[in-house]
Amino acid sequence: MDHPIQTDYLRWIVLLPLVGAAVNGLLGAVLQKRIGKWIISLFACAPVLISFLLSLQAFLDLLALKPDERFLIDRLYPWLSVGSLRVDMAFWVDPLSAVMILVVTGVGGLIHIYSTGYMREDKSYWRYFAFLNLFTCAMLLLVTADNLLLMFVGWEGVGLCSYALIGFWYHDHVNARAGNKAFIVNRVGDFGFVLGLFLVFWSLDRSGHGTLVFRELEKFSSLLQGQEIWGVGVVTLVTLFLFVGATGKSAQIPLHVWLPDAMQGPTPVSALIHAATMVTAGVYMVCRLHFLFSAAPATLAVIAAIGVATALFSATIALTQTDIKRVLAYSTVSQLGYMFLAAGVAAYSAAVFHLMTHAFFKACLFLGSGSVIHAMGGEQDMRKMGGLRRSLPYTFWTFAVAVLAIAGTPLTAGFFSKDEILWQAFSSPHGSPLLWVLGVAGAGLTAFYMFRQFFLVFFGACRADHHVKAHLHESPKAMTLPLVLLAVGSIAAGWIGLPEIFGGSRFAEWLEPVFGTHREVHASGSSEEILMVLSVAVAAAGFYIAYLIYYQGRLAPERFSSLAGGLFYRLSYNKYYIDEI
Repeated sequence: MDHPIQTDYLRWIVLLPLVGAAVNGLLGAVLQKRIGKWIISLFACAPVLISFLLSLQAFLDLLALKPDERFLIDRLYPWLSVGSLRVDMAFWVDPLSAVMILVVTGVGGLIHIYSTGYMREDKSYWRYFAFLNLFTCAMLLLVTADNLLLMFVGWEGVGLCSYALIGFWYHDHVNARAGNKAFIVNRVGDFGFVLGLFLVFWSLDRSGHGTLVFRELEKFSSLLQGQEIWGVGVVTLVTLFLFVGATGKSAQIPLHVWLPDAMQGPTPVSALIHAATMVTAGVYMVCRLHFLFSAAPATLAVIAAIGVATALFSATIALTQTDIKRVLAYSTVSQLGYMFLAAGVAAYSAAVFHLMTHAFFKACLFLGSGSVIHAMGGEQDMRKMGGLRRSLPYTFWTFAVAVLAIAGTPLTAGFFSKDEILWQAFSSPHGSPLLWVLGVAGAGLTAFYMFRQFFLVFFGACRADHHVKAHLHESPKAMTLPLVLLAVGSIAAGWIGLPEIFGGSRFAEWLEPVFGTHREVHASGSSEEILMVLSVAVAAAGFYIAYLIYYQGRLAPERFSSLAGGLFYRLSYNKYYIDEI
């Protein structure tokens, strides 16, 4: 099929959150004062939930088509016509962007609902939701854009909104500085994105086919083969520049430094940034332009190396953090590293699968931490928590499910998606046993620091002061209902991506029209089973050590923190002093 089906409702998936942002941004202060905060909630949540329903409709429309015909387009109008450059304002949905819009509107919608409870006492309630809607709109634009230039508009939009939301409580200079840091670091990455964008257009234009439309880029990408600049292949240069952009948005070494400081914003903002929007943008961009990256094996090697290094490096920092949100922040950086490891071995379906499952359990973890902070009167130091499972039963059980998922416990979503990445890192033509070993080591560290957090927060004696203890309470239903739904997703989402040894992945089949079926497998099913058992054993060891130290108390943490004179502990706790460099 040469031409995609024209559908007019796709624009509203993007525009409805923009309408909500405009209403609350322009009229919110008056509406909140004269009518009440409920009207702000209505204009904020309803557009995102309707966008979710429209996203479901797009998914069903794609499902009704033959696999090689699964793409929809909604052209609004010609946008730019400069020289040989022709760009439409057009929204494009194929199996890849369908997954993304369901994640952004589904998980994002639950975060909006949660926010109505979490932010209810804030005087700037209307301003918060105006930016939250705009953030959602920008991410939806990024993942539905049918060309690289329109994607860049969404790319910059999420950067701007993250700056506004991280520094939302700007009266505190620490928050304002965190927003500035995120904005500035991302500008470094964005410069790489712009260089890649201009270089790919210029190179194709020299061949008489200048375009930025994704399906045309894929069609003409072979024309870039053989072209060189400064003795380096154009495809390699383009993809390296674009990957610099991805390292900024998705917080990979060395541009990872902004993401942990993003914790200064309201906790639901942390959930939205880490789970459903901004940090997944870089992974999505690499997967969307897979045809360019697959033609640049040197770039793939760089991506895999940086991905696995980031996964391991960030996990070692998370081991010693005491702030409940900061542990989760470094966990996000680490999990993004796994996604780039998958992309670096050309296992794009595995990268997107982990992106999707991670959205559920990471949103559940962040919102669960918000529920804990809400109950503790704003306290974020895990050393002052403990025993909260009795006072916060819904938060406890949903947090437990999410911890099991991120630790890769069998039958959870995180188990299936992380196992697929590790298997591809081992068996892919671009993979190696070393990548698998490093990935498994990161999985063991993940299990340790997540169960360390779990035991410190919910078990043992409560270490809070008497005033906080007297006021401990479970969060309202507006906050606990999203937690329950996300916990269900943290289990159920994995079952659409079963490994080959369990019958094959429906998720990979869904993405075949985008990524094709060119991947080779160099190991037998029995090898996959052995590697799966080994990775589970390493994760179980991480859990057991955390259990001995933080639940039973049979091992003193000082035995480990004092190793090498405390050098390793100080390096980890102080984030290897990178911020001081």
